[in-house]
Amino acid sequence: MYIEERHERIINTLQSTGRIDVKKLADTFHVSRETIRRDLNILSENGLLLRTHGGAVLSRQESAPSSASEAPVSVRTVQNIPAKEKICSYAAKFIKDGDTIFVDNSTTCIYLYKNLPPEMQVTIITNSISFLAECAKAVNPNHTVVCLGGILKSSNLSFYGNITMKNARQYYPNKAFISCTGIASKSRITDSGVQEIDIKRFLVEASKEVFLLADPRKFQPIGQIFLCEYADIDYLITTNEADYAYLGLSDSESSKIHIAP
Repeated sequence: MYIEERHERIINTLQSTGRIDVKKLADTFHVSRETIRRDLNILSENGLLLRTHGGAVLSRQESAPSSASEAPVSVRTVQNIPAKEKICSYAAKFIKDGDTIFVDNSTTCIYLYKNLPPEMQVTIITNSISFLAECAKAVNPNHTVVCLGGILKSSNLSFYGNITMKNARQYYPNKAFISCTGIASKSRITDSGVQEIDIKRFLVEASKEVFLLADPRKFQPIGQIFLCEYADIDYLITTNEADYAYLGLSDSESSKIHIAP
C-alpha cells in the first residue's frame, strides 16, 4: 500500500470514529507503530488531525461545521456551470502562443480547454482525468497534453502520489490555473483534496504566474487544508456576484481581481 493510500484511509477512519489509536492502526495496516506515528505527525502538520497520547482526534478545522467538505466530482461538475464557463472564457485570454500551463483537477478548470484557440501552440500539464477527457474530444496537434499519472483517485477523477509529484517536478509552467474550496482570508486559501494538495502547492510555487479561478461560492467557505496565501496568486478571476469585501484588500491587492464579463 502506498503512503498516500494509507493516509487517506486513516483520515476516513478518523472522520467515521472521531478518534484513532496508534496500536489499532498498526495492526490494521500491518506496519510498525513508529510508521503510524510518522503518518499521524505528517497529517497533523497538514492540519488534518490533532495528535493525542497514543493516537489522534479530528482537528478543530475538520470538525467545525463551517468547514466545507469536498462534494463528489459528479455533483461539483454540474454546480454553477454558467459562472465557471464565464470565468474560464475570460481566463483563456491570458494564455499565449508557446505557453506551458498547468491545469488542476478542479471542475472549474474543465471549461478552460474549450476556450483555447485551435491554432494556438500550447503545452498543457494536468493531473485531471476530466480535463484529459475534454482534450481527447478534440485531437489537436497544436496542443501538447501531458498527463502527470500516478495513483488514481476515482472519487475525484484525478491522479496523486509520489509518481505524480516526480513527474510534476520536470516542468516549470509559465502559468498555473487552479481553483479551491474556499477563500477564508488573505492568508488562508483552502482546498479539500488532501491527496492532491502537494501537487497544487508545488505548481503554485513553480509557475511564473498563478491564476485562481473562483466562482462566487468560493468566497468565505473553509476547506480542509491550507493551499496558499492571497500573496501567492497573481490573478483572481471571478464574476460580479462575488462578495470579497471581507478580505480587506488594499488597492494594490484588489488589482489582482478580474471580473469575468
